[in-house]
Amino acid sequence: MDNREVENGGGGVCSSETVNGGEDVFSCENSDTSSADHLVIMVHGILGSTTDWKFGAEQFVRRFPDKGFVHCSECNIGKLTLDGVDVMGERLSEEVLEVIKRKPDLKKISFVSHSVGGLVARYAIGRLYRPPRMENIEDLSAKACVEGFKGCTIAGLEPINFVTVATPHLGSRGNKQVPFLFGVTALEKAAFHVIHLIFKKTGRHLFLCDNDEGRPPLLKRMVEDDGELHFLSVLRSFKRRVAYSNVGYDHIVGWRTSSIRRNNELPKWEDSLNEKYPHIVYEEHCKACDCEQELVTGLSRVSWDKVDVSFHRSRRKFAAHSVIQVKDQKLDAEGADVIQHMIDNFIV
Repeated sequence: MDNREVENGGGGVCSSETVNGGEDVFSCENSDTSSADHLVIMVHGILGSTTDWKFGAEQFVRRFPDKGFVHCSECNIGKLTLDGVDVMGERLSEEVLEVIKRKPDLKKISFVSHSVGGLVARYAIGRLYRPPRMENIEDLSAKACVEGFKGCTIAGLEPINFVTVATPHLGSRGNKQVPFLFGVTALEKAAFHVIHLIFKKTGRHLFLCDNDEGRPPLLKRMVEDDGELHFLSVLRSFKRRVAYSNVGYDHIVGWRTSSIRRNNELPKWEDSLNEKYPHIVYEEHCKACDCEQELVTGLSRVSWDKVDVSFHRSRRKFAAHSVIQVKDQKLDAEGADVIQHMIDNFIV
């Protein structure tokens, strides 16, 4: 690790760059990080970098200086995000293992991911999932279905929060799932046929047009346990799952796919009356349920907190996909209340 530590303004937040270019963020008062036992992995979106979560990482450490150790992922920066959700997920799982190896005192783990990074994180945790050690396989099967069951771990750490921000959980293939295509059927069909030319393997995964030796598309496989990849069981093991979504002006990821809903399930919303969180316009605490559509069905087998966000009055509303993450501290500052809402509801 590069031993350079830079204090980032007030609040005693320090950061150090890892050998591979990732970034660890922690309290300066606990520079050895021995007292911080909760690892928060932050994952950026397509064509992103470790700096995308800079603001969010610093806010987390300021709020939880004695508990939180944040690592901003570096293994899939830039054009590497075009290599496919599975390849990126494998890289992320290896990176998480390296962080845990460097910090043996860690006990808990959470993930905070933006855009495609949410799918990458879902793949990685499926790889890192460790079921409880039990001799009776029947008991194991029963216990693995209980949400938040303490015997399940992610690489030996207790799973706590799984947070996604503007993530296309249902892919980008359906009507209006990619808003900049304006819901025009002809454009959406054309995108299906050329997306691999622009976003390569990741594009095929998002549009569910990948065909791996005759197997179903990856996103469909990721709503079930698939061999050694425990995609569903690992989601159940988290104490809390949260999906933050833009209700409008996100031209990259549609509201339906990011909030794991069908069209008729999208709620009506009004302007927020909460001064602390002016851009949070709707919150829904969804219990696990059985639905008909395949992707919604699988992901709805576990409970989700769904938080809908609107920047329709913002001067940067057309950049909602970045503002909701505060990708740029100056340009996207209006999204700070969303990060604050995330932190205020975070389980440590």
